[in-house]
Amino acid sequence: MAEKIKFIEIELPIINEKIQIIKTENLVGKSIKIDLTRKLRGKSIEAIFKIQNENKPKLFKISILGYFIRRIIRSSTNYVEDSFSAECKNAILKIKPFLITRKKVSRAVRNALRIKCKEEILNELKEKTSEQFFSELIAGTYQRTLSLKLKKIYPLAFCDIRDIFIEKELSPLVTEEKVV
Repeated sequence: MAEKIKFIEIELPIINEKIQIIKTENLVGKSIKIDLTRKLRGKSIEAIFKIQNENKPKLFKISILGYFIRRIIRSSTNYVEDSFSAECKNAILKIKPFLITRKKVSRAVRNALRIKCKEEILNELKEKTSEQFFSELIAGTYQRTLSLKLKKIYPLAFCDIRDIFIEKELSPLVTEEKVV
């Protein structure tokens, strides 16, 4: 006789949503993919949560889906990409910003945008935890402030972080020593 499938309800932080997943013996280390397109009104973002101790999921990765990026790039524009690691209060994050200019621009302008973007993100992350930064990205507030700062170099048609994920968790002892 087949065994009945049992579901457990898990609350996902940051997006304030409850989902049901199939109960297995050990859920620690499992990942949950959630498509946030409907929640963010058409901005195609995928969030990946990793289940840690006692069925508590933690946001691990946010990425903009490829078809959304291809849709917003026009033929008479340039795009700027970058990839770097940044340290926040409780983790080391791998960040990949993605900027689209309104018109075609010179290489020097694209490089200036790339450098300024990296500098602003690194300065912002020094005072925040990964959860705070992820929640700002999902709400879209950080992208607006970053776009306003980069507008002084050249106005952008699109300014966002294409991929961000946790490379390494920092232990609580390390974060306490930095504060002291």
